[in-house]
Amino acid sequence: MVNKISVIGGGHVGESCSLLASQQELAKEVILLDIIEDVPIGKGLDQWEAAPVLGFDTRVKGTNDWADTAGTDIFIMTAGVARKPGMDREDLLKINAGIVKSCAENIKKYAPDSIIIVVSNPLDVMAYVAFENSGFPRERVFGMAGILDTARFRSFLALELDVSVEDIQALVLGGHGDSMVPLVSYASISGIPLTFFLDQETLDPIITRTRKGGGEIVGYLKTGSAYYAPAAGAVQMAEAIVKDKKRIFPCSCYLQGEYGQEGLFIGVPCKVGKGGMEGIIEVPLSDDEKAALDNSMNAVKSTMDDLAKLDY
Repeated sequence: MVNKISVIGGGHVGESCSLLASQQELAKEVILLDIIEDVPIGKGLDQWEAAPVLGFDTRVKGTNDWADTAGTDIFIMTAGVARKPGMDREDLLKINAGIVKSCAENIKKYAPDSIIIVVSNPLDVMAYVAFENSGFPRERVFGMAGILDTARFRSFLALELDVSVEDIQALVLGGHGDSMVPLVSYASISGIPLTFFLDQETLDPIITRTRKGGGEIVGYLKTGSAYYAPAAGAVQMAEAIVKDKKRIFPCSCYLQGEYGQEGLFIGVPCKVGKGGMEGIIEVPLSDDEKAALDNSMNAVKSTMDDLAKLDY
């Protein structure tokens, strides 16, 4: 248990993060911060009033004041806006980059020794914005997306095979978007290669569904996007840090030569412990997998190029 975890952004993802972190008693206090007047205060109070029923003693506090985050050990950054009708990609990028920049500056001010887990979208680029504007080392700023993408892949495989999700091991690399790379060669069911169970013809639509998993949920919700699974992924990362579990997760990490790239965030396997991102693992890839990962990296670079043109 750490002293304080602060969740930045009190929307569906943020409120889900604060409740999950509190239920797991990862910190003595969980702060839920949002700029909307009084709303996070009400949500925090509601969650604390659930504590006697759910059986946790972590204090939950909602706030509009950054000063309440002082001394935070781990930030989970979910702040940002969803794309609205008539808003183009550049508008969304500029707005969210400005929000994340402001948040990173406040984090540096109030908790300069903290670790930042980025969930805000577009995730890989927002992780870069947080990294640049916090001035933190790459070990203390990284993004959640790969855990979510891998969870979707595992959940779809479980449906197809009628087996427990707990017995499915998988790995999804690359940018958090349609170019992500589910690695079939590293997927297994209790150590048995996935290809023993499923042929490529059956796997292809599952891979496609994984890549478009976020869009599928948006299509059903109409006015929002996924929040339970993203929150679960972010809190799983926080748990690995708090308990120094040395978990191996696919996370959006800042590359410094790994996988032949540097200067961008992309989903790769890494070790997560009390130091945050404690090391990137370079796994061997087939020619097709490497080409797919390079393509995904190029997609992230394209958005990075767009970001460089903006005054945010």
